[in-house]
Parts: sequence; C-alpha cells; structure tokens
Amino acid sequence: MQVSFEEMEKTVRSELEKLLVGVEEILPYEDFVRKLYVSRQEKRPLRIKYGADPSAPDLHLGHTVPIKKLQQFQELGHHVVFLIGDFTARIGDPTGKSETRKPLSSREVEENAATYLDQIFKILDKEKTEIVYNSHWFEKMSFSDAIRLSSHYTVARMLERDDFNKRYKDNRAIYIHEFLYPLIQGYDSYVIRADIELGGTDQKFNFLVGRILQKELGQASQCIMTLPLLEGVDGEQKMSKSLGNYVGITEPAQEIYGKIMSIPDELMFRYYLLLFNCPKEELCDLKKRIDEGEIHPRSLKSKLARSIICQYYTEKEAEEAQKRFELVHQQGDIPDDIPSHTLDWQNETKNIVHLLRETGLVSSNSEAKRLIRSGAVRVNREKVHDIQEQFEPDEYIIQVGKRRFARLKTSNN
Repeated sequence: MQVSFEEMEKTVRSELEKLLVGVEEILPYEDFVRKLYVSRQEKRPLRIKYGADPSAPDLHLGHTVPIKKLQQFQELGHHVVFLIGDFTARIGDPTGKSETRKPLSSREVEENAATYLDQIFKILDKEKTEIVYNSHWFEKMSFSDAIRLSSHYTVARMLERDDFNKRYKDNRAIYIHEFLYPLIQGYDSYVIRADIELGGTDQKFNFLVGRILQKELGQASQCIMTLPLLEGVDGEQKMSKSLGNYVGITEPAQEIYGKIMSIPDELMFRYYLLLFNCPKEELCDLKKRIDEGEIHPRSLKSKLARSIICQYYTEKEAEEAQKRFELVHQQGDIPDDIPSHTLDWQNETKNIVHLLRETGLVSSNSEAKRLIRSGAVRVNREKVHDIQEQFEPDEYIIQVGKRRFARLKTSNN
C-alpha cells in the first residue's frame, strides 16, 4: 500500500520538529521528509555531510551553528560524515569573495585540520562521526578525470552564482580554478554518497551543484539544509576573524564572557536560536518577559555567556569569568589575578607597541596600532593615543579594551 506524503510527514513529525529549528531552507522539502521516512522504515541512518576547509586554525561560534545541527542528527541516530577539505583549501573557496582567494600551503592546511578535529569533538560524538579528507580521492584523479567532471556543468550555469555574476559584470577576474571549486565540492557528495548536506546559506549554490552531479553520475540526489550565518558581536556583519567581530571557542573563558556581554540585546535571541536551537515560542516568551520588566536583558545575556562557556570549559570557569567581569565592569576595579611579565629593559625606553606584543595582549604590531588609535589601550588607567609613545623602566598595568590586562615589571626594578 502506497503511503501518502502527509502520512510520511506525520510519522517523522518528532524528528522534523527538532531538525527544523533555526533552519533557513530545505530543498526539496518533500524529498527530505521522504528520506527521513524511509530511513525510519528501513532502520537505515541517513548520511549527513558537512564539509569544512581548514583555512584558519581556530573555530568561532559562527562555525558551530552547523556543527550543532550535526549533533542533533547524531542524537536522532543518523550518521555524520565530517569532510575536511584539505584538497579544496589549497584552491580557496571563492564563495562571497569579490576577488580571487589565496590558496594555502599543504603544511598550513595540515596544521589547521588538526586543530579542527580537536575542536569539533567538543560538540560531536567522536564515536559516531566519520572523518574523511577529500585529498584521498582528488589526488588520485588524472587530468582526463578532471575534464570529464567539468563536462557535467556549463559556464552559463556557473555564472548564475551571485559572486561570479557580479565579478563578471564588473569586469573583475574570475579564474578557471574558481569554477572548479563548486564541482569539486559537489563531487565530494557523490563520493561519500551523501543523503543530506548542510551548511551556511552562502553555500547553497555549491550544494545544488552536488545534487546535479549525483544525478548525472547515477546516484540519488542529496537534500540541502541551509542555516543562517551568525552575526558577529557587532550585530551587523557575519562573524569573521578578519572583521574582528568573532568569539573563538578556544579563547579564554573570561574573553568569551566579556564578548557575549557586549552584543546588542536583540542579537542574543538569535544566538539562543542558532547556538542552542531554542524554539521560537520560548524566545517569544523571553522577549515578552523582558518587555514587561520581569527579566533584565543583562541577566539573560549573562546566562547565554555562561551557557556558551560551559560547552567548551567547566561550570566553575564560567562562574569565575562572570565574577571577573562583574569586578572589572560593575565595580571598575583591576583584577588581582592578571598575568605578570618581567622584562630586562637595560635602562632604555620601550615603545607602547613593543610592550603590547611582549605582554601577549596583541598578536601583531598592526593590531596594536589599531587598538591604540581607537583608544582601547590604557597604561595605569590612562589612555594611550600615540603609537610612538615611549615608557621608562618601571611597573605598569596595561589594559586593552575592558577585559584584557597585564602587569609589566622590569628586572631593573
């Protein structure tokens, strides 16, 4: 007896209610429901693909949005295939780029991939996660294989992608290897026999290429699940390390807490939705309670900050981060437990940029200069505005922003 689509949807309703929270789009929805239904009937877990190019060593909260969705699939008994794009990272994903992206060296890719694995297993179940590297099949491909793969997609179709289309119209360069990237990502889906591929909305075009290639190569097409891109702490642009609006999951707990407390009040509801899959009904109730004065936004934001820290650290560290934040921000005091550094100055003056680097408060001279010019640097509570300012050998408390401190001593003291 043939089962209607409505009956299938009803059968898998509990799975759908959980999986659809925070999702932007599912294509095609009917096929997605059908796959869940058949999986349940045949007791066969679906193969859920997520690909990540190790283009940077550390993950931020924006990266964890799709990883949390993978965790949900695992909890429902499905099989997660986490694809490390060690081959594609050498090409550079052109998605959303207005110019050609520089490829990485094999060594950079290898080092970044190692940190990815350490970090994703803070969320995913290691025993239920299959890790694959697309270099395993692409490095075995001949040039004739690559040409054959290219024959399955047209240039006209490739130019339908927004970033390529804009660059073409603006007479900006598009290189052939950039056209190959979506094909390579799509072929990954064929190799691992993906039932569902998920990721950010900016990856939709590449996911659709995967559907077409699977069909062209005689395989059932994957369904697509796109997730919103998480805004950074500025509440405006998507979270990005290059924009400086990110919250890294390996940052110190106190840094994470302070960054979350700095986000706009309205943004915290989106963080609850995308990072914790909080149902929209609960979010509406929280907003209502805030509007009625029953809850203060600061307490809800504090709860969010602690919840995020607890995912990557301990509850004790979350509590300490909160206490430190309140000590510095609400009482205006300098913490007692700030790191101490001793320098041998040999009675010479030191530039403020040099001191910031020596104390580890910045990672580069350019970052130091940017922070000084923006008024974010203080020495003994006094703002420093001149990047050339010099300091005599002495003891100083150096502060960057509202959360980073260092005590600097000289061996001459």
